[in-house]
Amino acid sequence: MSASVPGPRRAPARGKRAFAATWWGQAWVTALEDSTLDAGRLSRGRTYARKGMVGPTTVAPGRIKAAVQGSRPRPYRSSVHLPVLTDTQWGTLLDAIAARAGHLAALLDDEMPAGLVDDARRAGVPLLPQPTELDPDCSCPDWGYPCKHAAALCYVIAATVDADPFVLFALRGRGREEVLAELRARRTPKQGTPTPPAPTGVPATAAYTRWAEHAPQLPGPRAPATHAAALPVAPPSGTGLSTTDLERLMSDTAARAARLLAGHTADLHLTQHQDAVRIAASGPGPDWFHRLIQNTGIKPTEFARLTRAWRNGGPTGLTVAEQPLTPDPAVMTAARTALTAALAEMTPAPARLRAWRNRLTLTDHGIQLRLGPDACWYPCIREDDGEWWSAAPADADPVAAVTAVWRKTGA
Repeated sequence: MSASVPGPRRAPARGKRAFAATWWGQAWVTALEDSTLDAGRLSRGRTYARKGMVGPTTVAPGRIKAAVQGSRPRPYRSSVHLPVLTDTQWGTLLDAIAARAGHLAALLDDEMPAGLVDDARRAGVPLLPQPTELDPDCSCPDWGYPCKHAAALCYVIAATVDADPFVLFALRGRGREEVLAELRARRTPKQGTPTPPAPTGVPATAAYTRWAEHAPQLPGPRAPATHAAALPVAPPSGTGLSTTDLERLMSDTAARAARLLAGHTADLHLTQHQDAVRIAASGPGPDWFHRLIQNTGIKPTEFARLTRAWRNGGPTGLTVAEQPLTPDPAVMTAARTALTAALAEMTPAPARLRAWRNRLTLTDHGIQLRLGPDACWYPCIREDDGEWWSAAPADADPVAAVTAVWRKTGA
């Protein structure tokens, strides 16, 4: 199984993230850049990729290859190897996809759902590449690892993965059609399997009414305790656990339980890194903050960016910060029209407004609005590191969301 993928028609714009617009494409770039300390060869590889010196790529299980034009007339044969998954790992991965209809829907929309990657990682299946897994190779005489030709190929692959996340599946051993066939088989009942009869019962409203007539009066949730949680005994020595840390976790658990009893269930189902961001957003102190970063494996700046997104928008704000969404085009058109009219009054110069998926960007002012799944607009500003950081709480009105951060950018 192999497929030929054309190389880029033109050089991408300059910038570290130019080769990857999606979070999963950037994960590929991060794996490459974390796999070597040779910044010089990576830089030359980016230059080669931007100049279009990488030819059409061929994807096969465990390998992607292409001819890369170097300084000599004849191009070099460069490739990047990635370990394929075992049959057992594939079974686990496909089960994880089939278990949630949203995973498959996102993949068919050419998006890699973050929840799927988290589910697979918890099950011990590496879908996204790790720095130790990428194995570049090239026919050139350069001893670098990777050489600039293989590095250029790696950067081009990031753009390929951006456009089609199924390329990652193909590199791990199975192509799009094979994966989809396996998923269809998992979702289709086997022949001869009896269909269970529909359960009989009463409508939910009637059942609740019948129960409510005879139910005892239940007390409401207690007010949060005003004193800190305390351990009855100190943790055993040699465990690495401290009384202060455990008491903080107890207090956090109690506060979260109180929120759940009050009906606030938005943060009930969180992945490990999302829960780490939630705890960091509560201001636990620098020691905890650094340990949370170490345990999640997220880069410090990225972790700080996600923490700010949680503070301004909770779990929905975190989702908006981590992955683009595909919104209703009519909603985006209406917001763009309203913003254009408002900006005409706010600034004398015409404001350039660029739309991409759920994002509206004021390119001249360093402001971006992101439409969340809750139909609210999350304002961001571009910081000095070139990343978009959450700047204020969300607002249902895009004009109000822009106004909230307009002065912060000096616009």
